[in-house]
Amino acid sequence: MKMTNQVTNAEITDADWKSLYKVGGVAALIAGVIFRRNLGVEISLFSQHTPPVTVSDWFTLLQGNRLLGLAYLNLFDIVDYALVGLMFLALYVALRRANESYMAIATTLGLVGIAAYFASNTAFSMLSLSDQYAAATTDAQRSMLLAAGQAMLAISDSSNPGTHPGTGLYMSLLLIAVAGMITSVVMLRSAVFNRATAYVGILASAFDLAFCIAFAFLPAVDIDLVAVCTIPAAGLLLMIWHILVGRRLYQLGCLEKKTLPQQS
Repeated sequence: MKMTNQVTNAEITDADWKSLYKVGGVAALIAGVIFRRNLGVEISLFSQHTPPVTVSDWFTLLQGNRLLGLAYLNLFDIVDYALVGLMFLALYVALRRANESYMAIATTLGLVGIAAYFASNTAFSMLSLSDQYAAATTDAQRSMLLAAGQAMLAISDSSNPGTHPGTGLYMSLLLIAVAGMITSVVMLRSAVFNRATAYVGILASAFDLAFCIAFAFLPAVDIDLVAVCTIPAAGLLLMIWHILVGRRLYQLGCLEKKTLPQQS
């Protein structure tokens, strides 16, 4: 039996939203292919570089290779999450007829999570402290700047094994994972996206949520093991999900107003 909530091109690709579909689709594709989450970790895996450990090492790296230092401080995640925000907006429009209430909740949670990440990312703060440290002329100034740098790392450093997200990063990961889970479940009730896309999104969000739950309730000695098992899997699945979603959103933006073939 066909689902009663199937939609047509005329319903999902009206002229007012086609540009948003295209922008959201391109944003999702760029997020999946180029600005993936934890790009700094990938740099470590495929190069001889490793993230610094001490604050003074961070300052030295930022003075010697700013781009690499900022990558390790997850600067590119800011770009990634900005692109994902555009994707969530386009997904709300594409899926709102399947369940407008759930999509409103998912989009709100996603955008709040993205804002929390923006507020908690300290890449440019560390760069500023590094510049001040290089210009410092007394030991007292250097000690003060090292202490400030340590405080910044405590807020947001997750680039090294054994380090864990601060409140802002944790809430960001949790809210975006919940938003992705809700959105993917709504996809199952819509003809706009196929089931494969929905299931990939559900699995990606489930891995992120598993880490969030473990981080909140398990002893510290077990958290690293859970992170190794969940975060890389979530990152890979999210990359695939963004590509699948981006491709479909861009297709919707290019469609004319005629009957939409059901995605299966």
